[in-house]
Amino acid sequence: MFPLGTPLLPGALLPLHVFELRYRMMLDDVLSSEPHEFGIVMIERGHEVGGGDVRTTVGTRVRVVRSEETDDGRRGVVVVGIERLRVVEWLPDDPYPVAMVVEWPFADSGAGSPDVEHELDGRVTRFVALLRRLDDRVPSIEGRSIDEDLAAYVFRVATSLPIGPSDRHAVLSSTTTDEAARRLATAIDDLDALVRFRAGVGIDDD
Repeated sequence: MFPLGTPLLPGALLPLHVFELRYRMMLDDVLSSEPHEFGIVMIERGHEVGGGDVRTTVGTRVRVVRSEETDDGRRGVVVVGIERLRVVEWLPDDPYPVAMVVEWPFADSGAGSPDVEHELDGRVTRFVALLRRLDDRVPSIEGRSIDEDLAAYVFRVATSLPIGPSDRHAVLSSTTTDEAARRLATAIDDLDALVRFRAGVGIDDD
């Protein structure tokens, strides 16, 4: 397990610079056999370096898609989120964090309801339009494709927008896809209000 200050959502890519000895040892073990996978959870309290942190019990199974080692033993890796996991029990950090985990799919299998999806789509469209009006370099966010379930769409949007770690973790730790979509919609509303306040843009200016 690799505790970090921010969660990684399924489908997202994350580059990691690994320099602590315990995590270099962990990656040596991970890369010694297939599949090259481990878990990432968010740190609730404490720091990434040195140990002694308090960790969440919901995270993401990730797979190493690229790895490079420097002459001094540090390692740069790129991982991709695969699926959600729940920690059943934390084991002793010997020599690195280890936990008993189970897969944790959404109770509604990632499908969700059309009404919730439509509501989320409206919020995403309005907020991205606001960002692009303030800065035309902001990329647009594509809508959900036919072969993409609602859960994957929610994770993709949550990764693309500048919401905070606690909001991302709230999305990740939802019981159902609909709950995840609603939590993301609330985070977007909060972010929309903050952007408008800082930019001096009112609702009537839309």
